[in-house]
Parts: sequence; C-alpha cells; structure tokens
Amino acid sequence: MGAEFPWGIMQSSLILLKRREEDGRDSTVKILVAYYSMYGHVFRLAQAAAEGAGSVAGAEVLLRRVPETLPAEVLEKMGAMEGQKRQSQVPVCTVGDLAGADGIIFGTPTRFGNMCGQMRQFLDATGGLWAKGALLGKVGSVFTSSNTQHGGQETTILSFHLYLLHQGMVVVGLPYSFQGQSAMDEIVGCSPYGASTIAGADGSRQPSAIELAGARYQGLRVAEITKKLIA
Repeated sequence: MGAEFPWGIMQSSLILLKRREEDGRDSTVKILVAYYSMYGHVFRLAQAAAEGAGSVAGAEVLLRRVPETLPAEVLEKMGAMEGQKRQSQVPVCTVGDLAGADGIIFGTPTRFGNMCGQMRQFLDATGGLWAKGALLGKVGSVFTSSNTQHGGQETTILSFHLYLLHQGMVVVGLPYSFQGQSAMDEIVGCSPYGASTIAGADGSRQPSAIELAGARYQGLRVAEITKKLIA
C-alpha cells in the first residue's frame, strides 16, 4: 500500500492561500511572536525566536506582549517592575494581531505546569476567531520558562497545544535537529515540544546560549514551515 497523501497539509496550504487572495496580500510571510513575561526570561526567548524567524527571507516578524492583568502595586511587591520596564517599548498584543499573522509563536512562563493567567485570559478572548475559523491552517508553536529544571516546562507547552489544536492550527515544535537540547554537560531547557529556559528559584539565572539558540531555531523553523505552506 502506498504512502498516504498528506491531505491535512494540503488543506492548510489552500486555506492560507485563499485567505491571502481575499486579503490581496503579497508573498510576505507574517510571523507573530506573542508572549507574556513577568521578570524578563520569556522576553529574552521571545526576542531570540523573533530573530530566528526574521532570518528567513520574506518573513516579516511582529513582537507583541500579552496584556498585563496585575496592578502596578502588585507587580512592585513581586519585584517585577524592572522586568516590566525592559519590555515597555514592546507593543501590547491584540486579538487582531493573531488574525493577521500566518504563523504564531507563543511564549508563556509556567504556572503550576500550565500557562500563566495573563496568557489564559488573553486566549479566552479569542472565541470570535474560533467561530470564524480565523486561525485555521496557521502555524502555531510554544516556548516557556520555569523556575526549576522539573517545574512543568513540557506540560505547559503540551497543554498549550490544546488551544492550538482547537483553533485548527498546525503545531510545530523543536525537533532533535536542534542538537543543543541533547546537551549533558550542563543543565539546559528545551525539548522536542519547544524551547524553554530555567530561571532558578530566585529568578537570577538568565537564558543560556543553548536555550537562546533553541528559541532562534524554533523561530526559524516556524517561519520556514509557514513559508512552505503558502508557497
């Protein structure tokens, strides 16, 4: 029996092409990096993912932060104000930004093995996109950060994938062609599901060179696959 034809991939390509024809858009691939970062660790991964996506010819990359839900006085008590200031120049993401992208890379810190509340609240406002099939056939990918090595990075990404699947997106991870995730000589984040970093119990550890490279590779891969889908 011959190999099965990849009907799902063909359908995703046709959906994206039809959408482009309706919008009258050119061949530019629009990649959105939408993230939330309280202390700046996910922000650094987001910058690396955007850099990787931007290295693909024809890719236009938007970096956006998910709206904050905590008041300033709470963030100050949590010692997060410095991290927030470093991101102050990044535009706040809107639901419309998701609809306008061809591929979306989401970044969220881990909260008890799941995405953070800020990201959850933002995604819960996208029911209108689901009703219209606005994200159907688009590429989706996720990266994360946790305080400890076994702090729920993989469950955070995998549970986030449920949202991507409900929206009909094409899920892209971080394959073992990125060999940095196999390193044994140091503690590193990253897995086949997506790039990640370990902040440390006090948040003092910053993303390592390997972790940033993983985020760049993930961004590049998302842009390349998105480009192939609409070629």
